[in-house]
Amino acid sequence: MIRFEHVTKRYADGTTAVDDLSFEVAEGELVTLVGPSGCGKTTTMKMVNRLIEPTEGRILLAGEDISAIDPVQLRRRIGYVIQQVGLFPHRTVLDNTATVPALLGVPRARARARAAELLDLVGLDPKTYGSRYPEQLSGGQRQRVGVARALAADPPVLLMDEPFGAVDPVVREHLQNEFLRLQSQVRKTVLLVTHDLEEAVRLGDRIAVYGQGTIEQFDTPARVLGAPATPYVADFVGADRGLKRLSVTAVDASALEDVPVLRTDEATPSAPAPTSAAPTSAAPTSTAPASDAPWSVVLDADGRVQGWVAAEEPGRTRPAPEPVPLGASLREALAALLQHDTGWLPVVDPAEGGRYAGVLTPAAVHRALRAASPEPDAGRAESTAVTEQPSKSLSPR
Repeated sequence: MIRFEHVTKRYADGTTAVDDLSFEVAEGELVTLVGPSGCGKTTTMKMVNRLIEPTEGRILLAGEDISAIDPVQLRRRIGYVIQQVGLFPHRTVLDNTATVPALLGVPRARARARAAELLDLVGLDPKTYGSRYPEQLSGGQRQRVGVARALAADPPVLLMDEPFGAVDPVVREHLQNEFLRLQSQVRKTVLLVTHDLEEAVRLGDRIAVYGQGTIEQFDTPARVLGAPATPYVADFVGADRGLKRLSVTAVDASALEDVPVLRTDEATPSAPAPTSAAPTSAAPTSTAPASDAPWSVVLDADGRVQGWVAAEEPGRTRPAPEPVPLGASLREALAALLQHDTGWLPVVDPAEGGRYAGVLTPAAVHRALRAASPEPDAGRAESTAVTEQPSKSLSPR
């Protein structure tokens, strides 16, 4: 969708902001540009909508050289979101959102109807917020309006310049979650500039790590963190890049522990049994762990987690920690492990209606990171740091 071919931007004083840049962004892909201040990432983005003109090379949008497109018409085809949002203070939220469709000649009623749909899509009820003015909104709400306005003309490309940088960390994380949800629905081709590596890792399908006017590495978040291409990238992502990889590695069934399970419709527990076995309709019986296991997970007739039973108290079903779903990030799972102060978490499969899939432990987290490593020998050095215990020795506390 977007292709840079040997693009250079050199200013009159001899400063080279971008030097011989070549890369491509696929349709529907979200690419984050990350690097220190003054590295050329914002210049790169602004050349896409011709707010800055390149000195050499060319940029293609859907195969068309943008230098042959009228700049005003080009910008109306590209959504643009900036940190300061840039809403018109004298116009209502609804009219702000309808700005670009109105400029394109869309009838006012239809433009406002489209604006209302988008406000709802970004989580702002148009009946509540449509008649308000920007000064009556919080920073996070204004940022949502900015995203809605950028999408109003249904552009194929969205440019975002530090879009969440002006809000506090809690609101920023919420906005990032909402934007990922929105992107999963609208699938725009996105270039997003940020100085925050964690934001780049969390949002990007691929990351462009900038040096000084050049891209040092253009790859997936997992590879940037797990296999830095240069010493500069390794230094930029930091010595704690292994921890950052938790955010881009999902909880996978292959890394889970098998522990004995007891169904409330069975007379005796299985040790361990596949959770896909068809439940029976027998009446619930008393719960007790397997004789050779210190504890068992208790499931109902539909395979959903009900709690756990310790060997020393066979008649007492204790509450289980809150389950995490398959596909959640290891960061979320590890945070839950620490929050519950427990040595395990039940994992459920959303695709199977929340049925039990296995148990996640610290050893399983380590195993999942090693399995997802882009380097053949990754994790070898630290493999002695975690001793993986067999399922029977797992402790529920």
